[in-house]
Amino acid sequence: MSGGLKKRAVEILRRLKQRFPDARCTLDHRNPLQLLVATILSAQCTDERVNKITPALFGRYRSAEDFAQADLHELEQMIRSAGFYRNKAKNIRAACSVVANHYGGRVPDTMEELLSLPGVGRKTANVILGNCFGKNEGIVVDTHVARISRRMGLTRANVPEKIERDLMAILPREEWTLFSHLLIALGRSICKANRPDCPSCPVPDLCDYARKEPVD
Repeated sequence: MSGGLKKRAVEILRRLKQRFPDARCTLDHRNPLQLLVATILSAQCTDERVNKITPALFGRYRSAEDFAQADLHELEQMIRSAGFYRNKAKNIRAACSVVANHYGGRVPDTMEELLSLPGVGRKTANVILGNCFGKNEGIVVDTHVARISRRMGLTRANVPEKIERDLMAILPREEWTLFSHLLIALGRSICKANRPDCPSCPVPDLCDYARKEPVD
């Protein structure tokens, strides 16, 4: 990885921190268990939609044991609007069963242990580790992060795991969690999938896409 690319990535990070000083995880949660459930729900679903579901959900189920013992049909109906609700309900109940039975009801705080939970991949594990435990073990690669990091020229990869490795190689470790929040904030407000608003972007001179696109 070239030093020039690292320097560009760090400058992008600096400007995005100035533009989005309040960037954070937008899934509402009060503890690691709630974030685990919310992140499972967020697959192919907006955080806004998840946040409409979780107040009633977390009022009904307050512990890992509650979720583990939940009636599957009832759980499915409570999360139905998140899409893929049958699979998500099974994963939530199964993951919480492991948390309740093997971890004393506390969500584990290591990558290896989190990946052992049903329905939990690196993305979900990174979300929990970074936002609940302050551990930068990796970088969350969602659709925004994948799209924008490729547009900017920070990676050429298409597979999330490869994108993550490329970004980890050029960004300071202590900023990995925040960088995802910053790209997500940029993606929701400016660098949208259909039509990125390059004139409003704080880093057009550092972005491969913007430098090739004619700016009106």
